[in-house]
Amino acid sequence: MNPLEKSIKRHAISFEKTEDLSPLIEAIGDAKIVLLGEATHGTSEFYTARAELSKRLIEEKGFSIIAVEGDWPSTQHINRFIKGYGEAEQTVQEVLKAFNRWPTWMWANEEIAEFVSWLKVHNEQKESHHKIGFYGIDVYSLWESLDEVITYLSKTQPDSTVLELAKKAFSCFEPFNRHSESYAMSSVNLSQACVDEVSHLLTSLRANEAHYKDKHESDLNLKMNALVAKNAEEYYRAMVQNDELSWNIRDEHMVEAINEVMDYHGKEAKIIIWEHNSHIGDASATDMEASGMINVGQIIRGQNRRENVYTVGFGTHRGTVIAADQWGIPFQQIEVPAAIKDSWEDVMHNSGAFNKLLLFNEHNRHLFVDWIGHRAIGVVYNPEYEAYGNYVPSKIGNRYDAFIYMDQTKALSPLE
Repeated sequence: MNPLEKSIKRHAISFEKTEDLSPLIEAIGDAKIVLLGEATHGTSEFYTARAELSKRLIEEKGFSIIAVEGDWPSTQHINRFIKGYGEAEQTVQEVLKAFNRWPTWMWANEEIAEFVSWLKVHNEQKESHHKIGFYGIDVYSLWESLDEVITYLSKTQPDSTVLELAKKAFSCFEPFNRHSESYAMSSVNLSQACVDEVSHLLTSLRANEAHYKDKHESDLNLKMNALVAKNAEEYYRAMVQNDELSWNIRDEHMVEAINEVMDYHGKEAKIIIWEHNSHIGDASATDMEASGMINVGQIIRGQNRRENVYTVGFGTHRGTVIAADQWGIPFQQIEVPAAIKDSWEDVMHNSGAFNKLLLFNEHNRHLFVDWIGHRAIGVVYNPEYEAYGNYVPSKIGNRYDAFIYMDQTKALSPLE
């Protein structure tokens, strides 16, 4: 047995039921920002474990914000539903139909439906200022976010200057027919592209946000949609330059969105962030650093006191997953083969083929900081090529504060 296996055997805690999360809850302590990862975007156990952990953090630690790797406009349907802002009665399945852009299954699935239903019931027992919020922090929804701004202002301030700014910004992007790739390619030959328009829109909304304040968070919604439009424009322009630049812009946007939401809810706000391991696990403890890449976990750690941030990674040895073998095509259930030899997941399996929890602290972290391959599966996945691109060299003990390992997992259940 190698030294790493011995260390895992010594420090691992069996994880089979929600109550087994208690040592992790205790280790999180008074942290105000908890980042919960996933090794895929289509594994049922990752979603359910994050949901159960989030419930306990809400009930026992006073967390009040969920931020996810999803689009702001789509997640607003969830936020309005669980806070009772909607005018018409809807089922949770109807609410999740708002996630209609590929990959729809990431948020339109049975596991999320169950968690959202729990959040709604929880909020119904709380005063408005104690209700849990659910927000998307990703950068992709350029056109949808502009639509949201124009629709709201057209109803509430049809003669306003800021509405004209929003329409001007939209008209700048209109020739590209909502195709981000078309805009990205065309922007190469445009010195400022649509930069000025979306920047002016955001500046104007920030300067006048008090005018939009109401009990339904319209001021936050407007500001965040404008922020998405501004940063999405920069992201799509960067796509044609290099992957590292566009990655950094995306993760920097997600951090900016997290900070905006936290500022909006006040200095006592405590937030739970759901994203892929590649975003929440500190990039400086991976080979991403050598490529000049940063991520949410690294930036958040740098911006906050160490004791205020707690990061939990997730992984599996084998099972099934929802993914697609090409971008944009229908999803399928794909077999996840046994982890490759000497990878982190392989060593976790060899140390005991059961679900387990590892907590890294000042006493044992040094035992888990040797470089090792750590599996990452995205929305596009082909197991045949897994050994060549799905393992990220990592120092696990530095990348995360804790790790939840599921030995065998199954695909999540997308909504019909």
